[in-house]
Amino acid sequence: MMDADFSTIVLTVLVLLVFVVVIKAIAIVPQQHAWVIERLGKFDRAMSPGAGFVIPFIERVAYKHSLKEIPLDVPSQVCITRDNTQLQVDGVLYFQVTDPMRASYGSSNYISAITQLSQTTLRSVIGKMELDRTFEERDIINSTIVASLDEAALNWGVKVLRYEIKDLTPPNEILRAMQAQITAEREKRALIAASEGRRQEQINIATGEREAFIARSEGEKQAQINKAQGEATALITVADATAKAITQVADAVRHPGGMEAVNLKVAERYIEAFGNVAKTGNTLILPANLADMGGLIATAMAVVKNTGKVL
Repeated sequence: MMDADFSTIVLTVLVLLVFVVVIKAIAIVPQQHAWVIERLGKFDRAMSPGAGFVIPFIERVAYKHSLKEIPLDVPSQVCITRDNTQLQVDGVLYFQVTDPMRASYGSSNYISAITQLSQTTLRSVIGKMELDRTFEERDIINSTIVASLDEAALNWGVKVLRYEIKDLTPPNEILRAMQAQITAEREKRALIAASEGRRQEQINIATGEREAFIARSEGEKQAQINKAQGEATALITVADATAKAITQVADAVRHPGGMEAVNLKVAERYIEAFGNVAKTGNTLILPANLADMGGLIATAMAVVKNTGKVL
């Protein structure tokens, strides 16, 4: 009876040991992780995400690495610029483990190594620049640090993705001097803008006056041209009308009875002219040959006849 109980206990212990061994032998690696397996204290392999087997008591999981992008806060430090100005600088570094084996054995602590290297590289880069350039060329500083870190981090199985400066803080004295400089610069730009405005105003006024003068002169010129053209047209019209009237009179004289009508018209005009002279003045001027009225009319008719022959 006791032998049966002992056998049962031994069997139970063996079953439990087998269960524990099986549990220990199964390794499930999460996504975006890598586990480094050592066999008898020596690197054997790196397990990728998924299920795997580890030989108990012979193999062990020595290191576990995350393959995700990791942000690393770089502690703030004092840097001295080329013009001997102190700057309080802090930043953030982004890196990723690309080789689990090198990340395990390339450095005792790759995170500390990256942090220290980024700080020394930052001090070196800032020391080559003047104060004003450090604010203007952050992208150059970031890219220079990334290039330096990435070259050194290859032996650590790490890929440095980017570095960003979070803050650049100069001493209070420098801040006050910079603020005064900014204020003076803004006042200078305001004065320049005001003078440019006055200059442009004067230019606009002069341009407007010049254009107005040109417009007035062009208007006067066009008015004179229009007046001259109008007078020329009027003269031509009067001349054409006079020529037509003379032609019609000449044609009328040639018809029967035309000469008698001319005689009558000349006599009427002659008498009417003397009548008007008598009405408008106190002094009456009479021609010397007033008695010879017929002779005057005959002379006028002779002119009319000669003119008719010419036409």
